[in-house]
Amino acid sequence: MLGELRRGVSPFVLRRCFHDVRQYKEDIRWPGWQVIIGIETHAQIKSRQKLFSNAFNATLGEASNTHVSPFDAAFPGTLPRLNHRCVDLAIRTSVALQCDIQTRSSFDRKHYFYPDLPSGYQITQYYAPIALNGCIEVVSPDLTFPVRIKQIQLEQDTAKSTVNPRSRASQLDLNRAGAGLMEIVTEPDIRTPEEAGTYVRTLQSILRAVGASDGNMEEGSLRCDVNVSINRVGRPLGTRCEIKNLNSIRFMMAAIMHEIHRQRVVIESAPDPETATVPQETRGFDEHSFETYRLRSKEDAPDYRYMPDPNLGTLVLSKERISQICRDFPELPSQTRGRLREQFGLPERDIDVLLTIDSERKIPFDGESLQHLDNAEAGAVAYFDKVCTKQRDPKVVVNWMIHELIGKLSARGESFKDNKVTASQLGQLIDLVEDGVITRTSGKHLLRHLLENPTQTTALQVAQDLRLTAFSHSPIQNASADCQKQDVLLQLCAQAIVHLPAEVESFRRGNANVLNRIVGQVMKASRGRADAKAAGVIIARMINEPKQ
Repeated sequence: MLGELRRGVSPFVLRRCFHDVRQYKEDIRWPGWQVIIGIETHAQIKSRQKLFSNAFNATLGEASNTHVSPFDAAFPGTLPRLNHRCVDLAIRTSVALQCDIQTRSSFDRKHYFYPDLPSGYQITQYYAPIALNGCIEVVSPDLTFPVRIKQIQLEQDTAKSTVNPRSRASQLDLNRAGAGLMEIVTEPDIRTPEEAGTYVRTLQSILRAVGASDGNMEEGSLRCDVNVSINRVGRPLGTRCEIKNLNSIRFMMAAIMHEIHRQRVVIESAPDPETATVPQETRGFDEHSFETYRLRSKEDAPDYRYMPDPNLGTLVLSKERISQICRDFPELPSQTRGRLREQFGLPERDIDVLLTIDSERKIPFDGESLQHLDNAEAGAVAYFDKVCTKQRDPKVVVNWMIHELIGKLSARGESFKDNKVTASQLGQLIDLVEDGVITRTSGKHLLRHLLENPTQTTALQVAQDLRLTAFSHSPIQNASADCQKQDVLLQLCAQAIVHLPAEVESFRRGNANVLNRIVGQVMKASRGRADAKAAGVIIARMINEPKQ
């Protein structure tokens, strides 16, 4: 099954993922020390309903305790009922991460007693997870490296606990209790904070591509627990400490950095640094001081008293079911990168921008299609593909998207998902500029107008309504149909010469650069409709012609 589902992955990559040990590379920030990092990522599954109940998942900003079923609140006598949509999305994620999907998996109870866990245990998959032995190839500007995925397991989320510092009272919100999570556990293959950040960004893009999770760390739908240990080069691995509930890549990298320095201080300040070890413990991260702090001593598996959940049987998956789920598998970010490079010849810089913007696209709920979504909601890459139809130059298209469209959206304080210019309109606008119907300056003005005044009218009709069509398409027009436009351009050039006598005299004395200032006067008077090259030729000819 593994060979059938790992689409487009070379045997070389697989061998490197599962059998290669990364060689030590000294980091000047901590010379003589090796850093070992593993990450446990909890991704909230993009399903309308929770994992074991029919309660709907709450969205950001909803009132507390309004999306709670009796099972989520641990009422006696209530029983779990597995949400099959969560299983389907976990399978899609497992395929995308090149995992071995287990045809038989089961659920266990993880016991611990915190206020945010109403039942006193969490339903998870400890002994028999849904997927094992995956791999992500992480691509960064300086390095490409594999990260092995140890396992993917389904589990339910806990409630949210908020502490009031004044009253010292805790408030519980059960909206999140029971939401479906995928816990994605890596092997300790990461070596620096920067690699950890790149890994999480790569995982985010994959989860969004397959529609399994929003991956929005700021909204809590993606959280990371990071295990960090250090050891002197050539010595046995050190004791790992776990940093819990990191909800930002920036915070995660800062937490790893602080933990590395903290562990070094602990070891180097010990009476016998050669044999000193770091106490194994669970730590939190202070977002204000950018330091980690001790939460509790590290629990091991026996402390959680794992036991099979008696209310949930074995989860059995058939090969036919897995194949059906993966039949219309979406394009993964690595495949998109390769296609944009090979099919369109885009440089890596532009590809990075498109893929970064593409991460903002809307992720559909259960079974929803992206076909009904607006161009911007479908994603930047899909938008680019639509604009590139009709044999348009891809490099011209990406320049208009990145430098003009996205630049203007940014100036308005908006993101790409707020874009109201359809792919058809942008394509028409590019055609108008490339065919000389409007100038590039007028094209920028037209694009700004379309952003400020969304419409379904064609770009040509809007340009005509705004009187943005060019006066002339070339320096000299012989066709009678263009005589009127040529006459207007001649008049504007003559007016510019009259208004700028000093610049005209300077041009006569051989200062060719001053011609741009005179052409600028023509462009200003024509509101960008004039052909700048044609205007330059006409002005030079008028100045150099002997006076009658």
